[in-house]
Formats: sequence, structure tokens, C-alpha cells
Amino acid sequence: MIERRPAGHASGAVQGLRVDPCVPDAACESLRAEVREFLADVLSRYPAAARVRHWSAADPAFSRRLGERGWIGMTWPRRFGGHERSQLERYVVIEELLAAGAPVAAHWTADRQSGPLLIRYAPETLAARIVPGIARGETYFCIGLSESDTGSDLASVRTRATRFEGGWLLDGAKLWTTGAHRAHYMIALARTAPRGESRHAGLSQFLVDMKAPGVTIRPIRNQADEHDFNEVSFERVELPDECLIGAEGEGWAQAATELAFERSGPERYLSGMRLMLEMLDAASVDDARARVALGRLVAHYATLRQMSLGVAGLLARGDDPGLAAAIVKDLGATLEQSLPEVAHELFGGAMPAGSALAEVADYVTRAAPSFSLRGGTREILRGIVARGLGLR
Repeated sequence: MIERRPAGHASGAVQGLRVDPCVPDAACESLRAEVREFLADVLSRYPAAARVRHWSAADPAFSRRLGERGWIGMTWPRRFGGHERSQLERYVVIEELLAAGAPVAAHWTADRQSGPLLIRYAPETLAARIVPGIARGETYFCIGLSESDTGSDLASVRTRATRFEGGWLLDGAKLWTTGAHRAHYMIALARTAPRGESRHAGLSQFLVDMKAPGVTIRPIRNQADEHDFNEVSFERVELPDECLIGAEGEGWAQAATELAFERSGPERYLSGMRLMLEMLDAASVDDARARVALGRLVAHYATLRQMSLGVAGLLARGDDPGLAAAIVKDLGATLEQSLPEVAHELFGGAMPAGSALAEVADYVTRAAPSFSLRGGTREILRGIVARGLGLR
């Protein structure tokens, strides 16, 4: 139980934020066996160096196969192409995909946050037309939040949407947009009115067709030499009225909901799992130092898994997962960023060039700095936790 003290009170009554233990039932474990069998077959020829890139690896054919299995849009209503399964069943599928190193990047954002957002705020218009394609593994999304010179301060976005008869004109640019080069649509946060007393006022979100006239996508290669990020610019992009998601001015609340979904899954501590597995394979049972270091990591993973399952339980009950998800995401990023250092200390020069361990360690070393940036920087997350616990 995480105790939360009301802001401004050094003592007195304490409110509790309870994240109860959550154990998948027999149906979940049966589903887990089915997913493992499927992945063992489909990924049988995937080397470790490919599996460690699962987070950025997009394979449309693989996404379509997941859609055929009913493993995308699992919790959504059937009228949107979903399967009305439980949050815990969805958790099991995600956990197995990540642990196996499956190439999930094509459909991931759409399944995790874009589909749920459209179902909630545009059920009769955008969702009815677009979301079934997500569930089939055929329609991909990117998220337009970050901008140049704004850092993590989303309230200072400068992209602007201006009304005209029958719709909106979108002008501005988004930076570090993951997967924009393969996405069919973006959900973009834009300013539609001047700031009021609240700096979060006057923001709205829009559905943007990535092939619309005036949309330009420029690649950004990351330090792992991958094309995952992009700069996306908008020059008088015409958006029909129905592309306004929800009501004008709801953008900030919608973005916060999306980020809560983004932080609530096991991907926030399983991104570097392949390095952990390779270290376990390479370590000798006679190496006391390795037993201690890897045993400590296993204990951390076990604890994070229980916390993450607790977040899935909150979602299953319809409770707000925001604070608990921020805690798990921050702790998960800290754990994963420690993995390359542990690998270096335990194996150092003993990693043969070209070995699975060496290739995986090299990749995670280059990718790890991003783990505390995506889905909200460490500073932003800790601010959320401090406010949620009444510490600021």
C-alpha cells in the first residue's frame, strides 16, 4: 500500500493509494500457453539481435497475424472490432510479446492508446470508421505531442489549429514523433484558443491523416542508428470538423489520459529484457559475483511485475492508474538503464565479438538513455508522484 498524505499537511489523516496484488486466473494462464506456442513458431528464426529491437521493429505481416488471432483491441467493444476480453488477458498477451522480443512497433501505439481514445471521445464518428482497422492490425498511429524547444512542457505547444468554414487549418510542427513514417494517422495536440487563467486551457486534439496535403515527415536517426523518430510539419493542413476529437478545449485532459495508458503496461520494464536473458544464459553457476548481481536483478523484475499486474488490476476495475503507473514506469526505467553496467561489470571483455550477448549489450547500451525520456521524463514522472502523494 502506498500512503498518500494530503497536500499541505505534515501530519493528520492519511489517505491510502492501494495497488492490490493481482493474480491472473486460469483463463489467463491458458491464453498465455496459447500465445507462447504461437510465438515459439513465428519467431523461431529470430536471433537475439533482432529480438532486442522489438520495441522499434515494425512487421506489418506480424501485426496482421496478431489481429487475426484477436490479440489487438482485446478489451474493446465488438462493434469497434474488439473482443471484449479482460484487462488481465490483454496484459498476459503484452507480457508474452515483450518477453519473446516480438516485432510490435507497427500497431503498438494504436492498440495501446489511440484506439481507446477514439472509442471514448469520438465513438460515433472517427472510432466507427477507423478503430476496426486497428484491431485487424492494419491501421497504425503516431502521437503528436512533443515540439522543438518545449521539452516536457506540453502546455507550451505552438502548433495551432484555426477554424475556417467546415473545419480547421493546422500549422506547426512536432518533434521526436515515433513511427510517423509508417503511421496512417496522428493524434495531434494543438492550441485552438489563447491560454486563460489555466495554462492548460485552449488545447484540443485532432486526427491527422499523414498523407494529407501539407503534412511533411522528416526522418531523425537515433544514436542506435535507427530511423524511429521523425519531425512532422504542418502547413495549412485542412482538417474536417469531425477530426476534432471530443470537444474543443479537452486536449489537455485527453493527452493526460493517453499518457496514463502509455505508462501503464509492462513495456516500461521489459524493453531490455533480452539483455537480462542473455546474461542469465552466459553466467556460470560457479560465479558468486554473477549470482548476487543477477539474483538482485531478478528480484527487482519480480517486484516490478507484481506492481505492473496491480496497475492492470486498477484498469480492470475502472480505477485511475495514473499515479501507480508513473511509479512503475520510473522504477522500470531505472532498472533497465542499469542493465548495461551490470553486463559490463560481470562480463566486460569476456563477451566474444559477434556473440548474442555482445550484440544485445551493445544495442541496449545505446538505447538505454531513451528509457527515461519516452512516456514522460524522469523529472515529470517524479513530479506526478510527488503531487499524488501530497508532497508538493
